[in-house]
Amino acid sequence: MNRFILIAGSLLAGLGVALGAFGAHGLRNVLGAAELGWWSTAVQYQMWHATGLLALGAWRLPNTGPVAVLLVLGTLVFSGSLYVMALSGWRVLGMITPIGGTLLIAGWLLLAWRALRG
Repeated sequence: MNRFILIAGSLLAGLGVALGAFGAHGLRNVLGAAELGWWSTAVQYQMWHATGLLALGAWRLPNTGPVAVLLVLGTLVFSGSLYVMALSGWRVLGMITPIGGTLLIAGWLLLAWRALRG
């Protein structure tokens, strides 16, 4: 499972760098300030959670698979909805973004619970 966690974290981080560069260079003259803000938030959350996954994979705690799944799914839903919202203007996707945030919070709380239990 640690291998999956490290691969997921690495892929999210690499994609985060690419999407951040795309937003800074390819979208800055295309999107408005609000949309660029959504894009930036998506990249930041993606990179923070990619870094967290890399740390989780390197830490080698037992039973972290469910934590990793919550963090990966949460990142995909949270950041993904913001990316699509920024590119499409479909503000209705803003109702989906908190679902991703809730998955991320659940992942971190589950990790804390697992760490407390030893």
